[in-house]
Amino acid sequence: MTVFRPCIDLHQGKVKQIVGGTLSDTGEGLRTNFVSEQDAAWFAELYKRDGLSGGHIIMLGSGNEKQALSALQAWPGGMQVGGGLDDANILPYLEAGASHVIVTSWLFPGGQFSLERLRRISSLAGKGKLVVDLSCRRRQDGWFVAINRWQTVTQVRIEAALLESISGYCDEFLIHAADVEGRQQGVEWDLVDLLSRTSPIPITYAGGARDISDLQSMEERSGGRLNLSIGSALDIFGGNLIRYSECAEWNRGHSSMNVT
Repeated sequence: MTVFRPCIDLHQGKVKQIVGGTLSDTGEGLRTNFVSEQDAAWFAELYKRDGLSGGHIIMLGSGNEKQALSALQAWPGGMQVGGGLDDANILPYLEAGASHVIVTSWLFPGGQFSLERLRRISSLAGKGKLVVDLSCRRRQDGWFVAINRWQTVTQVRIEAALLESISGYCDEFLIHAADVEGRQQGVEWDLVDLLSRTSPIPITYAGGARDISDLQSMEERSGGRLNLSIGSALDIFGGNLIRYSECAEWNRGHSSMNVT
């Protein structure tokens, strides 16, 4: 069944919502939808209160480690963490209470997928505690993995063979549709359809959600195989399209349906 997955995006030590694809090393062209007065732990405590597990904390650049660790400690075992992680720095986050660590750009040295790196980090973290981020951007003939804050579009296509080869080493995929991330202009349903057909393991999709009905649509389109992360459209992130309380209620309803 499709559930809502919450998020905490960190930039320069603050909880923010940033328009996908506008974050770069220089900071030029950055578009920010929201900057919170609350810290990361406040959001983690909110998610813990409502029993919303499986959300992700993403560190967008340096200077976010302290906030990420405080959020993990506020909701131990309840959140995943990623952003700049590799085989040298994942263990402190697992020890701090991360349910999973998320790895992305490090798996694509020179823009090429490295199975050797995936095997190494899977062995270190454990398959059941690893999430592989395959966030992508659309090109004329499909979707391709985007790394380095989504600025570099690789030649690695999102397709069945790729998902199958990676799935044996991780627990889930996290996939942002970077072209629509933060824009609140609609989900990339063609991508959702592709992922639903081809992924052998669960996926959290993010990007473009703008109505509470997107949760129902995601469940129907994916057969309940994809979960949905919602950010900028939520009222807790300054949005006016979706109430966080509605998302929490959706999950409670689905939790009760699983009780036997």
